[in-house]
Amino acid sequence: MAEQTLLSPGPTLKLQKKGMTVCLLSPHPLVLSEFTTLLAKFSLQVKPTHFDSPVASQLRELNLPQCPLYIVDAYTTTPAAMMISEIVDKYSEARVIALGERFDESNAFPLLRAGAKGLLTYVEARADLPRAVAALFDGSFWVPRVLLARFVDSILPNARNRQMISGPAGLSRREREVLQAVLENFSNKEIAGQLNISERTAKFHVSNLLAKFGVQRRADLILMYFKGPSLSPIDQPQSSLTA
Repeated sequence: MAEQTLLSPGPTLKLQKKGMTVCLLSPHPLVLSEFTTLLAKFSLQVKPTHFDSPVASQLRELNLPQCPLYIVDAYTTTPAAMMISEIVDKYSEARVIALGERFDESNAFPLLRAGAKGLLTYVEARADLPRAVAALFDGSFWVPRVLLARFVDSILPNARNRQMISGPAGLSRREREVLQAVLENFSNKEIAGQLNISERTAKFHVSNLLAKFGVQRRADLILMYFKGPSLSPIDQPQSSLTA
């Protein structure tokens, strides 16, 4: 199974918000039935929704229920991306998982650009869908790490050459190095090893970056780059590292 990127505040994934509503969208009755049954086992309220047409005008007319999380059957990339974009446009706080036969750059990137924060194959979903739902409810991503790294590379000007981000004004050289590592999905331990600093110092720099950019999670920082590389910090007093 591909290594997943789980950018979350803690290492343990739990479905702590039982009873929350998940909207499952697919043109295939068997998919709707199978995954509705699977999610219901975890005390989630599932709203299976059948859709037939990928035509944009008809998607806008589809009466989508408002839910905190949507699972979209990405049986074909273009209609699935259109569906995800429509969901995100209509419900900006919603989280979206895409299901598909397989994922590579050709079909994963359009889905991520449209707003998907989770990608699972049908086979993976049978084992990992509840954990992916929990991760997204927790403000994380559930995307194969290699794919997410390549996607970030594709939208960062010099990332393919692993050049250090020139970065927004107000960042030190070390902060730009840490920012690059965060965008490549490195953990605090991996950042520490790469930059030859302690894990505690790496954690300090990551916390400072989140504060400077006005976000609470690494996932939010990466999402800002998903939307475009014009990242700029907010004006905020620096915190200091204590012994």
